Amino acid sequence: MHILIAPNAFKHALDAPEAAASIQTGLLASKLPCTCECFPIGDGGNGTCKLIIDKLHGEVINAWVTDPLGRSIEASYGLVHDGQTAVIEMADASGLHLLKREELAPLRANSYGTGQLIKAALDKGTTQIILGMGGSATVDGGSGILAALGVRFLDKQGSELTELPAGLVHLHAIDTSGLDKRLASCTIDILCDVANPLLGQDGAAYVFGPQKGASATEVAQLDAILAHYAQVILDKTGRDTTAIASGGVAGGASAGLYGVLGARLVNGIDYFLQLTHFSESLKKSHLVITGEGSLDAQTLYGKGPYGVAVQAKASKIPVIGLAGSVPMNQATRLEDYFDMVLAIGNGPMPLEKALQTTATNLERTAQQIGNLLAGFETR
Repeated sequence: MHILIAPNAFKHALDAPEAAASIQTGLLASKLPCTCECFPIGDGGNGTCKLIIDKLHGEVINAWVTDPLGRSIEASYGLVHDGQTAVIEMADASGLHLLKREELAPLRANSYGTGQLIKAALDKGTTQIILGMGGSATVDGGSGILAALGVRFLDKQGSELTELPAGLVHLHAIDTSGLDKRLASCTIDILCDVANPLLGQDGAAYVFGPQKGASATEVAQLDAILAHYAQVILDKTGRDTTAIASGGVAGGASAGLYGVLGARLVNGIDYFLQLTHFSESLKKSHLVITGEGSLDAQTLYGKGPYGVAVQAKASKIPVIGLAGSVPMNQATRLEDYFDMVLAIGNGPMPLEKALQTTATNLERTAQQIGNLLAGFETR
């Protein structure tokens, strides 16, 4: 039996390669005679771009940029396809992990450093940008990125607004005359792992603002700022950033880049699987094991394991999903895509302890799966 191991990251516990390695260790320790291929996946969340760069044997380039609060840091991006495509992880320059808890300030934090990475990639002659936006510390509608690329945000007096995103409350016009000309011949694909819109209770500020340090008052302020920002973009380009799915990704950065640059918002996992030639590995496999921290109804809205399961089922290959958490009342539709969904926990325990034992629990569960399959093979 050849088993394709394709998990997403188990958030706050293991990244996708670590999760895949743990599952493989368990299978190989079982009684099942099998071969395995580890194919860790990403759906646009933090770490996806590193997986793409590794899988496509890309070159990693370092660059000095500014962090969300304007401090100088060294970040990196990848070049693939003979240098024609740059793969950029927003979190490298504008990530939540770059700030201490007491530094979180979504009205001041901006994505300027990510724009600097895009500019550095353009300097290398790239004609395509793949942008992963997971793990950002910002709710600036991508205004920082755009400013780094030459866009000017102006108030009624024509003065440039430099305090982003807070200053956008005074936004009157967007000046794109200084926009980097090379962007005209460069496509930008944004990998989206959620479908949240830009505005409202399900939008960038209300859903993701608190994770980035926003108080209830600041959430309302940010939502109002993004609404005003969206209207000015609509007046400037004719693109309605409030109407697109996934406009709320990375604090609305996806919406801003769509509205001003015409960036494409793509389903992260489908794009990832196609780009990394997942189907070729699938053809050689008899079983697929995937998973992430939680497998529930939300999984069906474009999460990584769902994308894997859809392709596996289309090829009539059975799929097992592993997760740290599986709801007691399991979503019925999960059964349409997963032949089996298993929680890996070994008895009740505090969340912190469960996270610490994720690798061990994945190994043990995978070994049990292997032993079970071996029992059927010997019949």
